[in-house]
Amino acid sequence: MNYQYCNSNNKGQDDYGLKYINEQGYGLICKEYKLEFPPQHQDSQPGMEYLMNPRPIFNNPYYRSAGKLMGKVAIITGGDSGIGRAVAVGFAKERAAVVIVYYNEEKDAQETKEFIERIGGTCILISGDIKEPDFCDKIVEETVKRFGKIDILVNNAGVQYQQKSLLDITNEQFDLTMKTNIYSMFYLTKTALKHMLPGGSIINVTSITTFKGEPELIDYVTSKGAIVGFTRSLATNLAKQNIRVNAIAPGVFWTPLQPACWEAEKIPTLGSDSPMGRAGHPYEIAPLFIYLASDDSSYVTGQVMQVNGGEYKG
Repeated sequence: MNYQYCNSNNKGQDDYGLKYINEQGYGLICKEYKLEFPPQHQDSQPGMEYLMNPRPIFNNPYYRSAGKLMGKVAIITGGDSGIGRAVAVGFAKERAAVVIVYYNEEKDAQETKEFIERIGGTCILISGDIKEPDFCDKIVEETVKRFGKIDILVNNAGVQYQQKSLLDITNEQFDLTMKTNIYSMFYLTKTALKHMLPGGSIINVTSITTFKGEPELIDYVTSKGAIVGFTRSLATNLAKQNIRVNAIAPGVFWTPLQPACWEAEKIPTLGSDSPMGRAGHPYEIAPLFIYLASDDSSYVTGQVMQVNGGEYKG
């Protein structure tokens, strides 16, 4: 069923990729779109998947595994939900042992672990704050103690906060965003590298906003831009060691990050301005992580790969 979305307080201006009319009915024609997500908001970051309506689709039952990650060990930050959950499930299907790192999303993490174990996979959970270097050391220590090595590192965890103006971003928020999104990546990658052998793969998650800009996510976009630079420089640095480093830049995906960030009124329009006219679901991006983690991508490093329904072509 198609709907029209109008916001009478927008004074005829564009917002969120749609067209609005003002209180008198003047302005631009509203865009029709298919309503997939009802308005909803969560008051805490990084958000809880079990509270979302509808739940994100993380598993593709038609996916055919081929043991591409057999015998490998993968650490996935933010692996409890959203894109991280889909990646954890995908890796498990390809026979990797999965270490899921999460902050405080206990119910989501347990759901993911139980699903992986139901399909015959191996999964352990580690909870803590990746902004802390000591915790990043703990992640690596526990992984090596349990599995003896690290083959794949997926730096996926992150936060984003909607603010209308740069003046609304407090120094504390900026510091929190940068430490969560980029400092943690530096800490964890640095300690994990001590145990990664040739053939290893590091996959960092950046964002489409790095290349398009997003006026209400200035600090988030800044951190995601830093991830692109980190990825390209580290890839060059590690190339002779045959450790590959790549990044994935998702567009709009239906994950807990969305209701935890945006005001409820924006949720129904997520992804509607992409050529495909919708947001992605996590299962639709997981195969790219599998590709970058496996030997299929043995000659791929320093790349930033876009998955965004055609919204950005670069």
